[in-house]
Amino acid sequence: MPRTSSKKAPTNSTASGNSSTVDLFRAASGKAASKELDRIDQLFHAYSSSSSGIIDPEGIESLCSDLEVDHTDVRILMLAWKMQAEKQGYFTLDEWRTGFKALRADSILKMKKALLDIEKEVKRSNFSDFYEYAFRYSLTEEKQKSIDIESICLLLDLVLGSQSRTQVDAFIQYLKIQTDYKVINMDQWMGFYRFCNEISFPDFSNYDPDHAWPLILDNFVDWIRSKRG
Repeated sequence: MPRTSSKKAPTNSTASGNSSTVDLFRAASGKAASKELDRIDQLFHAYSSSSSGIIDPEGIESLCSDLEVDHTDVRILMLAWKMQAEKQGYFTLDEWRTGFKALRADSILKMKKALLDIEKEVKRSNFSDFYEYAFRYSLTEEKQKSIDIESICLLLDLVLGSQSRTQVDAFIQYLKIQTDYKVINMDQWMGFYRFCNEISFPDFSNYDPDHAWPLILDNFVDWIRSKRG
């Protein structure tokens, strides 16, 4: 005759105890997240304008001072990208929460570390998205779709200079002396990024003008080649 198992099913009290433990854990996690959000909000209000309720350029300069970085540092632009800030020079509370909740940064010390983490994240896996965002963030007027040459030169140097220095320096030089273009649009901006990643420079051995490059890049290549004679 087969032996019956002596193993007993969990009692109601055991199941109830496990459920209580889970509930306590959830409650503790919820309280911790709530406190973290409170600290994030407190930091926001330390830099926001009392009249507008948002962080304006003056507040951003104050933030940069506390973070010990210049307001023109590319990492501040990366921070705006992490927040998905819409208006240049301004951070709303929702944008601030989006960025610093993702970074788990609720103090100046953590924010300093977060700047390093953002830089690594951008360079490792999200540079194309950041590069595109940098252009959109610089569109300061409603329905604006292009950026003037002087501003685009500064933006190129800031955003792409550390990764493609030779190409950026040459393109900036060309932009400053050419007279055909007064502004750069998104297609040209993204085209130059693709150019830096795909084209052998400065010999252009794999550059084919029939591959639908923006015309400004055809002109740029012709200009460099003409300089060589």
